[in-house]
Amino acid sequence: MRIVCIWSLFFLTTTVFAQTKKPALKAGPGHKVYEQYCLTCHQADGGGVPNLNPPLKQTDWVQGDKTRLINVILKGLQEPIEINGETFDNVMPAHDFLSDKEIADVLTFIRNSFGNKADAITAEDVKKVRSAK
Repeated sequence: MRIVCIWSLFFLTTTVFAQTKKPALKAGPGHKVYEQYCLTCHQADGGGVPNLNPPLKQTDWVQGDKTRLINVILKGLQEPIEINGETFDNVMPAHDFLSDKEIADVLTFIRNSFGNKADAITAEDVKKVRSAK
């Protein structure tokens, strides 16, 4: 009986300690912008919605040309696009109301999340593209 009680106490203590030991995720400014404006369509895992909203995972649209990506945020998308052999046909509204910093933060977050590894986008990058409109 005593061995069972000690084992139960050990198991309970270990489980509680393991659950409280997990570090809390700290969302940066880009993650916060993503949650507010992007998550609904592109999902928490960046997987998008088939035939509607494209994935943000390891695509040339995300990891490729910075100017094209910045323009997607500033101007939106009105026409169908093909990504990884799948067509996506949902209109994405322009998010040009976001500040240069917010756009840089969210695009840097996206370019370094969901398995992506790409250079950061700066507020200066966004400013240059915005002024070229």
